[in-house]
Amino acid sequence: MRSLTLPAVAGFDEMIAPGRGIRTHYTQYHDWLLQQDGQSLERKRREAELQFHRVGITFNVYGEDSGTERLIPFDTLPRVIPASEWQKLERGVIQRVQALNLFLHDIYHDQRIIKEGHLPAEQVFGNAQYQPCMQDVDLPNQVYSQISGVDLIRDGEGAWYVLEDNLRTPSGVSYMIENRRMMMRLFPELFARQMVAPVDHYPSLLLETLQQSARHSNPTVVLLTPGRYNSAYFEHAFLAQQMGIELVEGADLFVKEGCVFMRTTAGSKRVDVIYRRVDDAYLDPLAFRQDSMLGVPGLLSVYREGRVVLANAVGTGVGDDKSIYPYVPAMIRFYLDEEPILANVPTWQCRRKDELKHVLANLPELVVKEVHGAGGYGMLVGPAATREEIAHFRDRLLANPDNYIAQPTLSLSTCPIFVNEGIAPRHIDLRPFVLSGNETRVVPGGLTRVAMKEGCLVVNSSQGGGTKDTWVLEEREPC
Repeated sequence: MRSLTLPAVAGFDEMIAPGRGIRTHYTQYHDWLLQQDGQSLERKRREAELQFHRVGITFNVYGEDSGTERLIPFDTLPRVIPASEWQKLERGVIQRVQALNLFLHDIYHDQRIIKEGHLPAEQVFGNAQYQPCMQDVDLPNQVYSQISGVDLIRDGEGAWYVLEDNLRTPSGVSYMIENRRMMMRLFPELFARQMVAPVDHYPSLLLETLQQSARHSNPTVVLLTPGRYNSAYFEHAFLAQQMGIELVEGADLFVKEGCVFMRTTAGSKRVDVIYRRVDDAYLDPLAFRQDSMLGVPGLLSVYREGRVVLANAVGTGVGDDKSIYPYVPAMIRFYLDEEPILANVPTWQCRRKDELKHVLANLPELVVKEVHGAGGYGMLVGPAATREEIAHFRDRLLANPDNYIAQPTLSLSTCPIFVNEGIAPRHIDLRPFVLSGNETRVVPGGLTRVAMKEGCLVVNSSQGGGTKDTWVLEEREPC
């Protein structure tokens, strides 16, 4: 039987306050938890795992000898955020995404932020994600990133920070929705006791956002996937089904007479909006990689003429590049004339000689990341690295310093999870999903990712991380 004794924890824990008290917003859940036994909770965990397998909620992992798919670990102990705290996070991520959309429009048009000296020109024009073909292309509502994911963390003192921005093809929202459905199935009594803000309306909000980006009413929207071997294919199929739109691959689309069409059993049908989960380089073999079998020949020319919408826009990757991340607070001040609500993690840019010198002198204490990296790959976590790994990374930094940034190793907040021995703290982050259309909206909560290994700071599913349901507790109206 698993022990349900709450452990003593160091740093900031979401549930357990200093002195081993329970934080106010967790009180009702904790009272319920004390009435449970380890065996029944273990049965619930096994039921969740079985159901996820049946539904096909798997994550494709590239390069694994044991197979291409695995189940993302799911923890049945929720992460709870009070309404008052969520309101600040919501305002902060909306502010950030609005500034990033303005930044993207600016660099592909007037380039004011560069001309006025707030951002070096080489940081934009030398960026691998910058697409010259987007210069002076006007987009509906000037929105480049209709779907954004902002990764948030708390440090050991409980302060919130933005770790990174995801503006190209952010993933994970399907797990947010399925985690909630699973919790409501397993523990309906918990949702009867508390007012947990819903997340199941996300697909309808997403479809509405995509429709708003079209240039006329009643647009045809499709989701373009690289195919079933993509790591996020489950999510592609899930969202298309939930929105009631077609899931297509590149071969299902073609360009004719200046428009994009979809092949159907009833003949060809014009497509107005493409929610694309294919990277820029593979979208159009006539414009980008000639060897791409995933895209649609001629798509870029139609897009530049405004006869089809791509969400997110081509060239959006400049905004979420890690070399651009340090400038986002300045963007907020420049475009919105506001102070940032959420702070950045302090960041050293290795392309700068003085900052590179500091990073090289302190590698064992720092986290070093590739500016174009994702999924937890290509990074060094100094405190967890061996001498050989640090020496190898030092050589990589010296060979190509422009390709890296470094940050302090923050003591990420923890949240209790169920492990074989009982309940134990594990490090977590949070990815809220921001939708930008006629207005900017956020579904309450987002995806909480968990580093399942004790002491590990890497939460990415590609590195063995798991997920848990995120509850935003709504305030009850006074009687």
